[in-house]
Amino acid sequence: MRFSGKNAVILGGNSGIGLSTAKKFADEGAQVAITGRNEKTLGEAKAQTGALLASVCDMADLDALDGFYKELKGAMDGIDALVVNAGVGGFAPAREVTPEFWDDVHSVNLRGAFFAAQKALPLMREGGAIVFTGSIGSVLGIPGNCVYASAKAGLRAIARTLAAELVAEKIRVNLVSPGPTETPIINRSGLPPEGIDEMRKMMTDSVPMKRMGTPGEIADAILFLSSGEANFITGVDLYVDGGCVEIG
Repeated sequence: MRFSGKNAVILGGNSGIGLSTAKKFADEGAQVAITGRNEKTLGEAKAQTGALLASVCDMADLDALDGFYKELKGAMDGIDALVVNAGVGGFAPAREVTPEFWDDVHSVNLRGAFFAAQKALPLMREGGAIVFTGSIGSVLGIPGNCVYASAKAGLRAIARTLAAELVAEKIRVNLVSPGPTETPIINRSGLPPEGIDEMRKMMTDSVPMKRMGTPGEIADAILFLSSGEANFITGVDLYVDGGCVEIG
């Protein structure tokens, strides 16, 4: 019960890693608020987590973020743990990248993620923690991944810079970078079913542990960095990747 009496906010908490994270926070005593873009899955997630607040919010829409935080301020008396997890995926060879595709990914994964954290700062309590969901793609050269990887690399820089800016306010900022993980985002990659199967096999083969991670395993790392057990940790990029970066 590391989060008894604490408030946890998970942006993108309606599926995959975010949903697992919200469940684990609730299981450890936190009062939880979640967002998501899909009203149906958000309602299901609220029922599964017992969330105090579950709001439809597109992180790319800054007005929607303002509306969410206004609603949150009326429901919670502050934020102890903020998890910026919402994101979109997509692969394309460099020659096929369009400005529209670039903007769609970066508006959520980079621009949206930064402003989601910035707009939460007035609500963050002293001793609070912010955790961004990054990707090992930010430090690996993976063909077809330049758009997504560049957004996550920018997010890595944001996390480290915010950590430096907020350390005097006793707010810690860290990043969890998953390796290949079995989440719904794989099925939203834009690839045909046979392409998804091929990509999943390629991912599994690339992991030294020869399996994909689970949302719960990534959530465990997020909760650790959000907890008092990580009070002396800020500015890190924690790889949860079965060894891909360090020994792959």
